[in-house]
Order: sequence, then C-alpha cells, then structure tokens
Amino acid sequence: MERDGSMEKESRAQKMGTMPVGKLLASMALPAMCSMLVQAMYNIVDSIFVAKISEDALTAVSLAFPMQMLILSFALGASVGANSLIARRLGEGRQQEASAAANNGFFLALVNYVIFLLGGLLLARPFISLFSEDPSLVEMGTQYLSIVMIFSFGMHIASMGEKVLQATGNMITPMITQLIGAITNIILDPIMIFGLFGFPALGIAGAAIATVIGQIASAVYVMVMLHIREHDVHIQLRGFRPDREAIRDILAVGVPTAVMNAIGSVTTTGMNKILMTYSSTAVAVIGAYFKLQSFVFMPVFGLTQGLMPILGYNYGANNRKRFMHALKLAFSVALGIMAVGTLLFNLIPDKLLMLFNAGAEMQKIGQVALRTISYCFIGAAFGIIISTMFQSIGHGFKSLLMSLLRQLILILPVAWLLGRTFGLDAVWFSYPVAEYICLVIFLPVGVWVIRREFERKAAQQGQEE
Repeated sequence: MERDGSMEKESRAQKMGTMPVGKLLASMALPAMCSMLVQAMYNIVDSIFVAKISEDALTAVSLAFPMQMLILSFALGASVGANSLIARRLGEGRQQEASAAANNGFFLALVNYVIFLLGGLLLARPFISLFSEDPSLVEMGTQYLSIVMIFSFGMHIASMGEKVLQATGNMITPMITQLIGAITNIILDPIMIFGLFGFPALGIAGAAIATVIGQIASAVYVMVMLHIREHDVHIQLRGFRPDREAIRDILAVGVPTAVMNAIGSVTTTGMNKILMTYSSTAVAVIGAYFKLQSFVFMPVFGLTQGLMPILGYNYGANNRKRFMHALKLAFSVALGIMAVGTLLFNLIPDKLLMLFNAGAEMQKIGQVALRTISYCFIGAAFGIIISTMFQSIGHGFKSLLMSLLRQLILILPVAWLLGRTFGLDAVWFSYPVAEYICLVIFLPVGVWVIRREFERKAAQQGQEE
C-alpha cells in the first residue's frame, strides 16, 4: 500500500511532463474554469441582491470594489509566487525545496492578512469618503468595506491553499474549495441582506458578512484537505521558521503579480473618480460591468490556473516542445472565450443590465459602455496568456510592466482626455486603446523571452553534461 501511494504521488507531479498536452491542459484547466464560473456567478448574484436594496447601495459596493481588488492582489501575489516556485522546483526534481516554498507561502499569506486587518480598522471610512460626501453612500460603503477587510483572513489562506495544490497538478480540491466559498455566499446573501428564516435584515452589511463567511468556509476546507491527504508537497507549521531564500524567490514573482493586480485597484479608483464627475450612475455602470465581464474573464483566469504549473514544470524540465504546445493551445481557447463574450456584450447589453434593475439612465449609459469596452476582449486574451507565461518562468517583472502600461500609464490618461474632449461615451474607449497598444509591444517581447530562456537552459544543460 505504501509503494502504491508513493507511485500515485510521483505520477501527480510527473503527469505535467508526460501526459498528452491537450488532455493535460483539459484536466488541469477545466476544473478551475468551472469553479471560476461559479465564482463569477457569486460576483454577479451578490451585486444583483445589493441592487435590490437601491442604486445607491450598488454604487457604494462599486466604490468599495477597488479596495477589495487590493486585498485580492496581495492574496494572489503571494499565492501565484508560491505556485510558480513550487511548479519549477517539482519540474527540477527538488521536492524538499517545493515544500519549503509552500510553507513560506502560508507565512506570507498571514503577513498580508495583518496588513488588511489594520487597514480595515483605520482606513475604510477615509477611503470611501474620497469619492462622495453623501452620508448614506459613505455609511453603506464603510460598513461593507470594513467587514471584508477585517475578516479577510479566509481569502488569504484559501488562495494560498488553492495555488499550492494547483502547482502539484491537483485541480479538483481547489475547484471544490472555490465552489464551497461561492455557494455558501450565494445561499447566505439573500438570508442576511433581507432577513429570511428569522435572521435580522442586515442590508449591505449582510452582503459583506456572507462574503467573508464564504471565504472562511473555503479556507477551512482547503486546510483540512492539505493535512489529511497525501500531496507532492508537505505543509509543516510546527517548528516553522521563515526561509529567506524561499521568500525571496516567491516575492520575485509575487510582488510584480501583487502590484500588477493592485494597479487594477488604482485604475478602478481613478476611473470611479473620473466617472463621478459625470454622475453616480456612471459609477454604478462600471461596477455592473466588472461583475458582468467576470463571466468572460473568469474562465480565462481558470485556464491560466491550469496552464501556469504546466508551463512552469516543462520550463524547469527544459521541454520546449511541450511548453509551446500548451501555450498555443491556451491562446486558442482564450480567444474563443473572449470572442463569445464580445458577441454577447454587443448583442444583448440591455438584457445584461436589467440584471441590476437598471433604470432608463443606467441603460442609456450602460449599453454604450458594455459595447465599447468589449472591443478590448480579444486583445485581453493575448495579454492574459502572455502575462501567465512570464509568471510561469519567473519573469514576474515583465507582467508588471504589461499591467503598468495597460492600466496606469495608458488607460487613466486616455480616459480623462477622451472624456474631457468628447464626453462620457468616449471614456469607455480607453479600455481597448490601452489593451491593443500593450499587445503590439509585448507580443514580440514574449517571443524573444521564450527563445532566450530555452537557449539558456540548453546551454546550462550542456555544461552540466
């Protein structure tokens, strides 16, 4: 029995270097894509219930959204950095160092939580007050944001547990982890917002409480699975001491990833500020857009969760043929998903907006916004896969540069300039403009990096022989 368990354990890591690439990517990515679709459903259901309170409640959640993105960016930074390092070490046959990366990843997750615990206690109200002086909006936004920050430990732990397991080729447990969190949230939302089954009606605070309970449920499940099942890495918290080298290697990918996602938070904050000069309805529209586009982007992000360990493992094993096969296949799938999303946003924007009880003004602004922004989807398919490729081989800084160009250097100045020159309807063109300029620059960079890295690997292997 012990021998069989060892063989099963060995095959989990090695399948990324031996299983047919199409079958491997499907087995790795489909569970993550399904769970991300459920996550997208949770995102939109959460906002649908909030919109039933009032449009002001939807606006308040939209104002809190950039800080939620910041929490997620820190969680993803640490977990993606750990995922990349674990996959590379497993590909190189260095299992003990892969386990060290996992343990240090959880240490970083706890550090991140302490940061947001303090932020929730001190900064929630000042942050919301940046955008509005309306006492009702400020109060609702503060209630929501302080809860999701103070109790964000579930998100940090669950994210790290998922990425650790994905790095070993285990995609089923992370999928179940996300399903547990999303379904818990969906069930609790109406109960806590509207006061069903004897619960008090908590309004927008109920939406926040449902969110953090779902995250905590995910964290509990993934930690139990990590401790009762055999995996290719071992989590050992007793007697743990931070490993400076492992933390440095995690942060080499993790910091650019965190900053890359944090830039999204800064961008959304800036966009909210720009849109508030037109109307609070425009802010509600961009909030609705982010919830709707998650149905398009989340499956692609699920695809990248399956792709990253495959690329990292085969890069570590110096198998360029499998690396390129997986990369090209991922491009094709991402393009297909984004093409469908573009069609839907252009054909039925009115029906999509009605999910949020959109009135006449929100429909007028929102239909133009959804159609215009969706033109960036095809470019985003390339950008997301290229960024994942950079992260998988330890070039996290290049992913950071991509995000800086798309989301900070270009999009906000372009949005401000277009809006000032042509009005609100032109603001939305900033998204496709930024996306395609970034693609023209970084597609050739990606080709060059792949060629150079595998030439370096081949030369290193020749010297060792």
